[in-house]
Amino acid sequence: MGSTVKNHYNLIFSQLIVVLLAASLSYGQESYVCSRATYYGSPDCYGNPTGACGFGEYGRTVNNGEVSGVSRLYRNGTGCGACYQVRCKIPSHCSDEGTKVVVTDYGEGDNTDFILNLRAYANLARPNMAADLFAYGVVDVEYRRIPCGYSNNLMFKVHEHSKFPNYLAIVPIYQAGIYDITAVELWQEDCKEWRGMRRAYGAVWDMANPPVGALSMRFQVSGGAYGEGKWVQIASAIPSEWKAGVAYDTSFQLN
Repeated sequence: MGSTVKNHYNLIFSQLIVVLLAASLSYGQESYVCSRATYYGSPDCYGNPTGACGFGEYGRTVNNGEVSGVSRLYRNGTGCGACYQVRCKIPSHCSDEGTKVVVTDYGEGDNTDFILNLRAYANLARPNMAADLFAYGVVDVEYRRIPCGYSNNLMFKVHEHSKFPNYLAIVPIYQAGIYDITAVELWQEDCKEWRGMRRAYGAVWDMANPPVGALSMRFQVSGGAYGEGKWVQIASAIPSEWKAGVAYDTSFQLN
């Protein structure tokens, strides 16, 4: 099969998979789970740009800077990018809606699942009650996983530590919906086979001596109605002359 025809079918396959995924992403976790939350400080109240997920500046400002470190929800990095609604349980101080956060870091507190940044923690409070809530330090909360929603398409950013052409590390950003990315593979054209990338840490996937040319990619998603193991395939997801620090648009939204 010619490369043009193959890429055409790859693109159709990818679009069909994304449509099916989108149809199943309209719901989140229905029931709340009881836990505890605390907060961490930062000079500008945004997130931590050196967080354990490897998101960099994206992890500082995504979701209007309302982000969180997590402990057991980190799941060895699989939980990076997941979205949660968190609300505290002091009726006189806590709002009904609570806060909605994106996981961008790992952190352990005093039997807490969430270490919220200042913006997110303040949003737990009723109007004019944030200072009182901060005084508690640690609060009882309930949380549920919810779909992430972005106006941006899913993008794969080439990590700043990448070295063209011998070492490639990528990180997915604007990962909408409620799916986890559990595997990433690149197409090796000369061998006609998929090569698996390694989860280096957090949301960062890497490969030494990646294939040459434009990189076709497939990634495995899990969760929601499909359970484990569905693949989304994208032809020429990353250009042949890729550059460290640049994010490449996949033209897909997983919401």
